[in-house]
Amino acid sequence: MLDRIVWNTASEAERARALSRPSDSAEAFETAQTIVDEVRRDGETAVRAWAEKLDRWAPASFRVPASELEAAAQALSEADREAILAAADAVRRFHAEQGYRAYEVETWPGGRAQRRVTPIDVAGLYVPAGTAPLVSTLIMLAIPAQLAGVPRIAVIAPPRKGEGVEPTVLAAAALLGVDEVYAIGGAHGVAALGFGVAGLPKADRIFGPGNAYVAAAKAILAQTAGGAAADLPAGPSEVLVIADDNADPDFVASDLLSQAEHDVLAQVVLIAFSEAFVDRVEAALDRQLADLPRAGTARAALANSRVLLVADEQEAADAANAYAAEHLIIQTRDPRALSERVRHAGSVFLGPWTPEAAGDYAAGPNHALPTAGAARAYGGVTVEMFQKTTTVLELSREAACSIAPVVERLAGLEGLDAHRIAMKLRRERAEAEQ
Repeated sequence: MLDRIVWNTASEAERARALSRPSDSAEAFETAQTIVDEVRRDGETAVRAWAEKLDRWAPASFRVPASELEAAAQALSEADREAILAAADAVRRFHAEQGYRAYEVETWPGGRAQRRVTPIDVAGLYVPAGTAPLVSTLIMLAIPAQLAGVPRIAVIAPPRKGEGVEPTVLAAAALLGVDEVYAIGGAHGVAALGFGVAGLPKADRIFGPGNAYVAAAKAILAQTAGGAAADLPAGPSEVLVIADDNADPDFVASDLLSQAEHDVLAQVVLIAFSEAFVDRVEAALDRQLADLPRAGTARAALANSRVLLVADEQEAADAANAYAAEHLIIQTRDPRALSERVRHAGSVFLGPWTPEAAGDYAAGPNHALPTAGAARAYGGVTVEMFQKTTTVLELSREAACSIAPVVERLAGLEGLDAHRIAMKLRRERAEAEQ
């Protein structure tokens, strides 16, 4: 079922192929570029045309009325309400420890250098709701934004074809105190939010995972003058499981399938130490797939997935670092010790009792994570991502005299005479007034 690659005998080219992600990014980027360009040029007209074409949903106002949010919350069962609030509480408690620290330092006698922390003005949150309404993503994005003190939080969510936003997403928004929700998604929704057209606010930064078109639109906007910044590269989901021969094959199979059911472009990778164990996992996969409602999606994703056979834990760590997974699950004799060898992963799950599914919903750490190897340079969404820092400098007359020789010398080294003179004039005036 899963392609098997022996890591220590594979060539560099074979390893690179084994670590590559399935993608339709080239076509997606071209389409997203067209959509972003049209929205920038034609504004609301383009947004409505794409919304009608892709969603069959282009109402007079894309904003969901507050009455619909409240009605959805009221219709929610008590058990579902309690689950959402319990998950939100865990996420809030974990993220409450985050946030930039403001401070002030005297770098020169009489020189005050300060860092000030402020939230962004408008956070745009993308909540996928296409093949599955991701209530959990709304929790993961809205709570850090609220903790950061963002004054305006705007949510966009793809509507069901011709029906509007999934009610559970609206209910979660109401429970979280988020009242600005728009029934629009895809690259056109991202573009509308990035440029502030079709009744949507102009976001300073757009957060949240999505399909290849959404990821491409976010990347394009981040490189466009006047466009919104992006949070991190977040495309189709992926998981890497490291399991030794003592791991439970049913647990391992369930972890692989929990990612494979997301999307046909999702990828699951198993690092194992023996062929016999892989055989047991594949048998477990067959058993579990038989009863899985989204088996078709999972099977398509498994076709893009593979097994890396390694000789020891160091090889396992080396392969994990090369892959840089969004989610890394370790089910070995000493998972914490092995995790210390892995430098590149979005989020790590240790031991047999820690499925990635717990992190997706209610454990506390954020599930909005970098994909496609971006974990080599990015982490998951944090409170800090909704904040920015500003430095403030104030020099007294004495500080200007103290720092001037260094500034003048360095400006001279760089050949920037106006810089040197700006400091020299102040030094001379300060010396004359002493």
